[in-house]
Amino acid sequence: MTVSGAQENPAGDGESAGRVWTRRSALGLAAAALLPLGISVAGPGSTPIARAAFDPTGMDFWVDSSMGPIKSRVFRAADGNTNRVVYALDGMRARDDLNGWEIETNAAHTLTAANINVVMPVGGMSSFYADWTSPSTFLGIPAGTLSGTGSGAAQALAGGPGKTSTYKWETFLSQNLPAALRDRLGFSSTRNGVVGLSMSGSSALVLAAYYPSQFCYAASLSGALNLSMSGMRDAVRVAMLDAGGYNVDALAKAKDAKWQHLDPYTFAPKLKANNTRLFISAGSGLPSSADAINASTIQGMGIEAIALVGTKSFQARFNSLGGKNVVYDFPAVGVHNWKNWESEMNRLVPDLSANIG
Repeated sequence: MTVSGAQENPAGDGESAGRVWTRRSALGLAAAALLPLGISVAGPGSTPIARAAFDPTGMDFWVDSSMGPIKSRVFRAADGNTNRVVYALDGMRARDDLNGWEIETNAAHTLTAANINVVMPVGGMSSFYADWTSPSTFLGIPAGTLSGTGSGAAQALAGGPGKTSTYKWETFLSQNLPAALRDRLGFSSTRNGVVGLSMSGSSALVLAAYYPSQFCYAASLSGALNLSMSGMRDAVRVAMLDAGGYNVDALAKAKDAKWQHLDPYTFAPKLKANNTRLFISAGSGLPSSADAINASTIQGMGIEAIALVGTKSFQARFNSLGGKNVVYDFPAVGVHNWKNWESEMNRLVPDLSANIG
């Protein structure tokens, strides 16, 4: 199946393409590092502009975890079914009140109208939805030593989620949350879908790779799909510092197996072996006619170009493995912003609907 503007695993010399994209990556990542505020893999702008904001059709769904009580927003399928479920993950600047998909888009209505239940976890700024090694600290100074205000480096020594506690998001999404949804709402905990954007694009693939009975479908929109690419860890380091003042070394050291565990380029063979249905997308970095030409758009152009490099690299790797159960979508226009991701969500809904539950 293909969607408009998409390619279903096009034939090509994956190895050669991979070498070309890898050579280009160093220059692109260097450019990204020079972007204002260093948001190389995060959404542009520090304060989202509410478009849809709070949606009264959703319900707050609290679940206990090692991180404390975690809220998700749940939207019920129009036909009342409980076997078709998708998790919609947030981006680098995830807030603690609402998920960005609810704040910025009408994705919940689009999905529920397609008879899909939507689960939007809330929180997880800079987390990559991973199980971290330790709380985020700097120079051994305990979190909460200073009270940070605003965003970025000013919050590096402040307390808060992932600092006074250790992020354990992978455990939450694969164990705590699905069990609670099953026991309290009757939701199926098998053959679910998961959609991620920017930071969480790779997270969606992690969940599908390591929990195939739970997630049979995964979509990455503008994700960081080659974390081993030259310069990528440094880009993530700067982005995390800017998005809440987090330390990537608390997630995983550069040589740790955990870093490889998070890298779709590395674990691509698992996705092929699982026969996971994938939807992989990144924009060209060129703005559409609806994008105002301002600082945010210019930042988004550069960031999306980097996402495209990593996504193309993953595509070449997956092709070289003989992976086939995938739709690629590389629209001619699209920068790193919610307008682009909402458009891609609308494109993937028919494919998602056909492959979950």
